[in-house]
Amino acid sequence: MIIGIDASNIQIGGGVTHLVELLNKSNPQKHEFKYIVVWSSNSILNLINNNSWIIKKSPKILNLNLFYRLYWQIFKLKKAALNANCDILFTPGGNNLSGFQPSVSMCRNMLPFEWRELRRFGFSLKTVKLLLLKISQLSSFKKSTGLIFLTQYAEKRIKPYIKYYDTITEIIPHGLSNRFFLDPKIQKEKSEFNFENPFKIIYVSIIDLYKHQWKVAKAVSLLREKGIPIEITLVGPFSNGKYKLFNELKKINNHKDYINVTGGLPYLELHKMYVKSDICLFASSCENMPNILLEGMASGLPIACSILGPMPEILKDGGIYFNPESSIEIANAIFILFESKQLRDNLALVSRRYATKYSWDKCADSTFKFLNEIKQITSL
Repeated sequence: MIIGIDASNIQIGGGVTHLVELLNKSNPQKHEFKYIVVWSSNSILNLINNNSWIIKKSPKILNLNLFYRLYWQIFKLKKAALNANCDILFTPGGNNLSGFQPSVSMCRNMLPFEWRELRRFGFSLKTVKLLLLKISQLSSFKKSTGLIFLTQYAEKRIKPYIKYYDTITEIIPHGLSNRFFLDPKIQKEKSEFNFENPFKIIYVSIIDLYKHQWKVAKAVSLLREKGIPIEITLVGPFSNGKYKLFNELKKINNHKDYINVTGGLPYLELHKMYVKSDICLFASSCENMPNILLEGMASGLPIACSILGPMPEILKDGGIYFNPESSIEIANAIFILFESKQLRDNLALVSRRYATKYSWDKCADSTFKFLNEIKQITSL
């Protein structure tokens, strides 16, 4: 079997990690394929290991902007896949606009399908982009022979849209890099914390409207006003939530003393940030597969977590939950963890154990097995 992978619309974040890890774990003998042809930009292809069974292709048009890449997907991809003698086309980015069959798509972005989240962006270009993405992805899902979901939550939300189609579905979670697995941190009694040695919180995520960093900042300030010695580090690149966060920070006296905003950091350095912290916080209200939550779980830190989306499916009973739209609930969850060393110790062990169930080896094995099954079904 010859597998084609259209990665032309994968540019940043978890999509890149998934693509790189999937291909780095691929094995033609184990996974029953002859070779894999990957189309993407040069910058993405350079991240993938050079193996004899991986053929990298980067037409000049794939190194240009979105509109050029869309043109290539619609008018050039099918011919390119046929010329490469592909038996199946996998589009991990979710958009298969080429018409090539058989094909397998992946549902990886829930923002276009959550009206509550879309409304956060108001009448904006971002909203228009997300609505167009919803239309194109639903079209791809309906036309695809197979569709991969990352969580049960995503499957439950998306399946009603495609219930009248013959798309074969499978749930295959992403994996987790070994470097995030750390020994559970030795927790301190609350009496050991003071304003010179505060209770340290880390929240890693893009600064966006559905990540609620401004609500988190308010929660931390409420606790400081009550004399709780805490500080938080917000790690992540700036996006649509930047102005709400900085407007909130302007209202908080001396916020620089205990609210650190780092901006984006290199992905390969992120695991080092968890070592410096006492707990991990995750306040997103919209996720498909919350990789950042998984990374926090693996780090051996107790977790305060949003109760929305698929987070309870992943974290289960391994954390303290809150409504991410309520600063008071966020503050209460942090306070509960601050108060009890024993609770922090227990939750860190539980969540880390759940994290061990996720690996890129398992993800690769399940993905290539599914691709083989789809190819066999279409060959009957």
